[in-house]
Amino acid sequence: MTTTDWPSSHPYPRPDSPPLLSPAEAEHTLDVWLVPKFSMLTLVCLLEPLRVANRFGRDLFAWRLLSSDGEPVMASNGVRIDVDGRLAEVTEADWYQGIASSGRLMVVSSYEPEAMVTVDDLLLLKRLSAYGVWLGGLDTAPFILARAGVMEGYPVALHWESVPAFREEFPGLEVRPDSYVWEGARLTGSGGSASIDMMLEWVTTLYGPALAEAVGRQIMHSRPQGDGHAADHIDPVDNPGAGGGLPRPVLKALAVMEANLTQALSIPDVCRLAGLSQRQLTRRFMAEFGETPKQCYLNMRLDQAQRMLADSRMTVTAAAVAVGFTHLAHFSRAYRRRFGEAPSVTARRGLGPGGRQDS
Repeated sequence: MTTTDWPSSHPYPRPDSPPLLSPAEAEHTLDVWLVPKFSMLTLVCLLEPLRVANRFGRDLFAWRLLSSDGEPVMASNGVRIDVDGRLAEVTEADWYQGIASSGRLMVVSSYEPEAMVTVDDLLLLKRLSAYGVWLGGLDTAPFILARAGVMEGYPVALHWESVPAFREEFPGLEVRPDSYVWEGARLTGSGGSASIDMMLEWVTTLYGPALAEAVGRQIMHSRPQGDGHAADHIDPVDNPGAGGGLPRPVLKALAVMEANLTQALSIPDVCRLAGLSQRQLTRRFMAEFGETPKQCYLNMRLDQAQRMLADSRMTVTAAAVAVGFTHLAHFSRAYRRRFGEAPSVTARRGLGPGGRQDS
């Protein structure tokens, strides 16, 4: 049987849950490097389609969870996950012995993606790339891949919140507004539930659409129409239902604010673009959020700055300018009020061991 003719005559999974497979038992193995504070949702959506695919009569997929030091890793929700080994040991044992071209490594991270990544980790990724290993990164992991220098010439997709910081730090890389991008030996994506569609595409590539559709039905997931690369961030103005029932003028005002974080508009300008008077918009915001439009807009800009400082090597000054502050002292005071720490503390923690010099 080739890898593209899974038999559609077996539409139901076997009743027993198949055992967890070793790489020697499975036709394909995915190694997953978990970076501390990774997203549990992303991990589950990454692996469950593979587990379910194994229920349809064959031992197709195995996976191994890895960490930099071989110790358990804590997810962003506080759950500690055991791993199968240390990243360098597994890769050196399996991928450097003449089978590197069949290796697949997916990096999964979320908050402060570079905080626990060492220079040795980055050098390892670069060596794996040279050996022809297929590399992927989800959520904020594209920062790690780009820092290792293995994304040149490849488009990138990542969580939409991190796109501004990524573009600022890696202006030479193409960022696409897709939930995932798969070209050649690189696969990057926004993470979260979009990882299900990404893995179903992998199943489709290996075994055809019949198996992918069967897996999707089993996990109660409907695949999007089109090419499967739909943008992960929905415009609330064009899709009012995406805003959880907020009034359309409020959604439009939020969209205006979000689109103008770099050069902050005046509140009267926001009101004009939203089609409401300042008194009307203030009343709507107080009813929905318990804060004025000015407070909400300021918090959105500060949240953007926090993501930039945590996710990239941007300096405090650059982050302040990037969200429309002209006075660094004003930015620092507002930031400390919102997050309970100076922006320089966030910047050092996000960069990881060793800290950095700010400017």
